Amino acid sequence: MTTIVWFRRDLRLADHSPLRMACERGGPVLPLFIWDPTRTPWATGAASRVWLHHSLHALAQSLEALGSRVLLRIGPPEAVLAALAEETRATALVFNRRLEPAERELEARIARRLGSRLDIETGGDAVLIDPAALHTAERQPYRVFTPFWRRLREVCRPPSPASPPRRLVAPATWPAGATLADLGLLPRLGWDRGITDSWQIGERAAAQRLDAFVADGAADYAVQRDFPGVDGVSRLSPHLHFGEVSPRQVWHAVAAHAAAQGQMTVPETHVAWLRQLVWREFAQHLLAHFPATTDAPLREDFAHFPWVEDPDGLARWQRGETGFPIVDAGMRELWHTGWMHNRVRMIVASFLTKDLGVHWLAGARWFWDTLVDADLANNTLGWQWTAGCGADAAPYFRVFNPILQSTRFDPEGSYLRRWLPALARLPAADIHAPWQAPPLTLAAAGVRLGVDYPAPMLDHGAARTAALARLKRAQP
Repeated sequence: MTTIVWFRRDLRLADHSPLRMACERGGPVLPLFIWDPTRTPWATGAASRVWLHHSLHALAQSLEALGSRVLLRIGPPEAVLAALAEETRATALVFNRRLEPAERELEARIARRLGSRLDIETGGDAVLIDPAALHTAERQPYRVFTPFWRRLREVCRPPSPASPPRRLVAPATWPAGATLADLGLLPRLGWDRGITDSWQIGERAAAQRLDAFVADGAADYAVQRDFPGVDGVSRLSPHLHFGEVSPRQVWHAVAAHAAAQGQMTVPETHVAWLRQLVWREFAQHLLAHFPATTDAPLREDFAHFPWVEDPDGLARWQRGETGFPIVDAGMRELWHTGWMHNRVRMIVASFLTKDLGVHWLAGARWFWDTLVDADLANNTLGWQWTAGCGADAAPYFRVFNPILQSTRFDPEGSYLRRWLPALARLPAADIHAPWQAPPLTLAAAGVRLGVDYPAPMLDHGAARTAALARLKRAQP
């Protein structure tokens, strides 16, 4: 009567439908995580592997407190599951569905291979509502966010999150498994110190961050969310990505906070933050309906867009050496912490795809490898939105001016000073475009352009003109 609970990107015990299903079945529960280092395409990036290592460690500790453990196995999931079912004589397999194209294909193969041998039940905890349940009046998938948001608010009534089990029945004999070190998730060179110093990882940390933000930060979110120099966002994205907290838990935490304050409905201050949670939902909706967009533009008129081959420019962008402070600060924050503020993500993406004219996929792949919240749906939507080739996209002729964005959203330069210490002594009036600063100001701040900090690699005005010319050439 053993039930295998296959943990995937749902590394928590609370509000975990498959775990609840296993407990309701009775009998031993066998928690399992499978690492397949050969998985392609879009195999887990380097920064995400660091997070995964520590999240699995936290999950293991939580399971041990319930008298259980997590069994680790390495290999193709369908083969691992077939072998484990045979070894343990398991009767059931439960897991949460995923929406990435490769994961859906995997689930279909597992159903074909094991469906006659095991009872297979699945949950949909990754989203608030099944993507198939929302459609336009013409019964088509949504491509524009605002009507999607309105419709979801009308129909979405997610059930209350379930509490974690108090105890799990362990197998009489545990099968052999790999150690966490065997998975090889951590880098050999030890570049991950910035990530581990910047984050608390695991379900407990996710719950604490959620509670703290709902109580103290969400009310100011609409005002502060665009300013990278202040602590104005939840930073829950990696916890959501790895399923250390579910979207249902976030939704209900906001509602519960409003009720505790005596409010009948969620206040508009908190609605702005819920809207961002639903933007994530919109990304999942698009990926489910348009799986090819991971590698191809949703807008067909961009299929033959004249992107620029510029490996030198791409490398300078990746290293944060463009000479535009807001771009470089963002890229250095990304490299050090595995995360970047959302406003800055849009700025650096615009710089790559518009100022440099480099294909959005080059940026998407770099983010995929360096972000701890590298969600395929969000990453695809974000890059195609900025590049102008996706759903609800910013028009291609909208080119972010990095200087104006910097002065508007980091007026005192606090974000720039944190990530670009070479410019820290420049006054706020000059830090956003140091090449325009008077020579005496640069000297007083100890800044030698081209030595301490690079000169700008291009003229933004000329780059914008070139971007518009590319757009014109691409139009029929």
